[in-house]
Amino acid sequence: MNGEEEFFDAVTGFDSDNSTGEFSEANKITGMIDLDTSKSTRSGKHGERSPQENGIQKHRTALPAPMFTRSDFSVWSILKKCIGLELSKITMPIAFNEPLSFLQRITEYMEHVYLIHRASNQSQPLERMQSVAAFAVSAVASQWERTGKPFNPLLGETYELIREDLGFRFISEQVSHHPPISAFYSEGLNQDFMFHGSIYPKLKFWGKSVEAEPRGTITLELLKHNEAYTWTNPTCCVHNVILGQLWIEQYGIVEILNHRTGDKCILHFKPCGLFGKELHRVEGYIQDKNRKKLFIMYGKWTECLWGIDPVSYESFKKQEKRGDHARKAKSDDAPEKVNSDVPGNMADDVPVAQETVQVIPGSKLLWRINSRPPNSAQMYNFTSFTVSLNELESGMEKTLPPTDCRLRPDIRGMENGNMDLASQEKERLEEKQREARKERAKEEAEWRTRPVHTSTVAVSIRTCTRRLIVSRWNHDK
Repeated sequence: MNGEEEFFDAVTGFDSDNSTGEFSEANKITGMIDLDTSKSTRSGKHGERSPQENGIQKHRTALPAPMFTRSDFSVWSILKKCIGLELSKITMPIAFNEPLSFLQRITEYMEHVYLIHRASNQSQPLERMQSVAAFAVSAVASQWERTGKPFNPLLGETYELIREDLGFRFISEQVSHHPPISAFYSEGLNQDFMFHGSIYPKLKFWGKSVEAEPRGTITLELLKHNEAYTWTNPTCCVHNVILGQLWIEQYGIVEILNHRTGDKCILHFKPCGLFGKELHRVEGYIQDKNRKKLFIMYGKWTECLWGIDPVSYESFKKQEKRGDHARKAKSDDAPEKVNSDVPGNMADDVPVAQETVQVIPGSKLLWRINSRPPNSAQMYNFTSFTVSLNELESGMEKTLPPTDCRLRPDIRGMENGNMDLASQEKERLEEKQREARKERAKEEAEWRTRPVHTSTVAVSIRTCTRRLIVSRWNHDK
């Protein structure tokens, strides 16, 4: 089987053996398994939860089953054939996965949506850029220690979420498989912002690590100020995928542009370095259209982001440098630290990150990460927000479109701890998608979406999303 066939397509109406004018495979999904919503809507040690408290919908605080162990799984038997290849074209075993679709992973951008609301309410462009920059950093924070791979979405798969408590609604859709493009659109419930874009992650295996290179532009519009900001996420890398303890880092330059004022924020997500000194660190600055530095930012994408004016920052750095010279003179006779990582080892030593960020006097806090639940390690290192994303409440399957990824039996099986079912369903869907692609190729038929029953708002958002992504994709080509 060649790489083109190995990279599965989603099932559409063209492959239906019982066409009803709707998304046939998703309809089959809901009928193939028993959607145990009692498991999905429990919290704590799976105890019953109150659906509302003070008028606000409460969400679950734990997954139905704890994470399975990967310690007995032979990763090398799969990955030794993949060195240098794009992993999206390789059929991967379920042991690599976490019980979420990539569409739900994108939704995690919204965990710190209060930063967007704050930016919308700020009067000065510089203050708004600070909040937007903090939001861009926070959008990748949930990936800390998340070494599982989300499920590849089916072509035409969707995800919808409305969080009245956080003030936004969100929808995403897999709009292409060659290349694989996930489109998303979100808006504030108070019409204060629009947040949309397309993500095309390119995954590669480099022997001891898996690298996810982001592609696609993210756009945030602050409607009250008639401003649009665009950026692309940093590169994410998971180390020791074959042997040793898994660890993750983000690196690369992120440039955020305010298209109305010409202001630009440049953030440097630093690679860990030889001894891990720079692990998780982010440094950057805001400049105006004339390249004058207006503001300095620093921190960690796993912890917090601080900001300070350039004069105070430079003054502190000069004092710090003088202090370093004095300390270096006293420690010249000290033995050098030896790197214990011998070339050729299968595992890279996990770098020890600094305990916290050194706060420069006069700095202001722009963002701090939310605390994770105490049982996070047993739940794929999910945040409290992430735990709620695949929640399927009683009766929800009757109102969701059949394309919603909450209805996928492989993801649902994995979440419920039934790995055999999850693996079987994953294999079934992949094979069915391959057959669908072959059938379309024979008939020279172009894939198209089919109308599904969903809310008027969702239909409007999906139409807008497709229009935005198609126009951007044509422009980029």
